[in-house]
Amino acid sequence: MSEPACGHCISSAVVLARPERADEVAARIMRLGAEIGAIQDGRIVVVLEGPSPGALGTLLGAIGGLDGVLAANMVFEHIEEDRCQMS
Repeated sequence: MSEPACGHCISSAVVLARPERADEVAARIMRLGAEIGAIQDGRIVVVLEGPSPGALGTLLGAIGGLDGVLAANMVFEHIEEDRCQMS
């Protein structure tokens, strides 16, 4: 079964980084195309957008693999179903 090709999928995540590297990690996350909502005590709130849930998962995986990241966990995911169609 193929994944829906969405016009708009969005999720939020909390990334736990080494506190002394949080600003550096946040800058690298933004270069990957995600938005930063807040940074506090090594915790970074991230907003991810993409064409499909798989794309969001791939982006979150890339964030989780960044040097200085201890954990990256999705908190919320929303898919505009009326704009999705099976490809």
